[in-house]
Amino acid sequence: MSTCWAVTGATGLVGNNLVRRLLADGVRVRVLARGERRRELEGLEVETVAGDLAAGPLGELVRGADVVVHAAANVWVGQTGREAMARVNVGGTRLVCEAVAAEAQRRRAGGAGLRMVHVSSVDALGLGTKEQPATEETKPRPEEGGVAYVDTKRAADVIVRGFVEKGALDAVLVHPTYMIGPWDWRPSSGKMVLEIARGKGLLAPSGGNNFVDVRDVVAGIIAVATLRTGDGGYVAKPGSGWILGHENLSYREAWTRMAAVVGARPPMAELLRWVGFSAANALELPLALGLREGEINPATTRMSFLPHYFDPSKAQKLLALTPTPLETAFGDAWAWFREHGYG
Repeated sequence: MSTCWAVTGATGLVGNNLVRRLLADGVRVRVLARGERRRELEGLEVETVAGDLAAGPLGELVRGADVVVHAAANVWVGQTGREAMARVNVGGTRLVCEAVAAEAQRRRAGGAGLRMVHVSSVDALGLGTKEQPATEETKPRPEEGGVAYVDTKRAADVIVRGFVEKGALDAVLVHPTYMIGPWDWRPSSGKMVLEIARGKGLLAPSGGNNFVDVRDVVAGIIAVATLRTGDGGYVAKPGSGWILGHENLSYREAWTRMAAVVGARPPMAELLRWVGFSAANALELPLALGLREGEINPATTRMSFLPHYFDPSKAQKLLALTPTPLETAFGDAWAWFREHGYG
């Protein structure tokens, strides 16, 4: 494995798990951090570069690195905050690409390569159904946009691929599905496990998602950054995209399995899509009155009734990834939350 990795988003779910895995494997890790040392990095032997992803410059972060993993993002599913989200998700991605491209150019004479892994999201892809799940090639339809997070992640992907097409960057894109696992400090997607444990999952929306252990996503990131073919080239070609996921489940199915792990009641019923979209329309009124947008808002409500089903077979086959059972992911997330005072 490469000896020095630079990571943005090291305090987030995927970034924190990646940093811990790399350190366990004996890799030197450098992270971008704002302000004082964060609890997420406490006790970890990482090099810290002070900086702001949306402001740059990022030359110090990437200098001398063998791999740069851009895992930082502003994650908020809603209709507000678009400008702030664009600064991080779009502008920040551009700054990372520029820094990596400049570092690659600087060292090109010496023949040393520099690979970048851009952690995108399956939300940047088009949607599929359970019968025909979306692949890396599924293009989003216009009606699937309109949410700031989704739009900015798609725009960030365009930026990365633009640098690759110009020959300025050796970068690959990974598209994680709904990640569950330990070290979810915020908490982010693991909040679903906490809500089920608190008895708030008795009525499930009729949509669904592809669920995956976050540590499997970390394994996929490492694979696209390092795995070589017999002739010495990378298995993951520059500009290629990789869905990192595992199992497609309706929310009722997922919540039932989570409930069994955490010892809670399973959902009693599944809400029909028209009910969800009617509720989303009703939630537009507080926004029209200028009230603050909450976590349950029109965007989150509509998305929970959509089929977010994806096919991860390309990555599983070509990168030789073995999925972790979801019960392990749910159980380890729940154990971590309880150990750290969330449960």
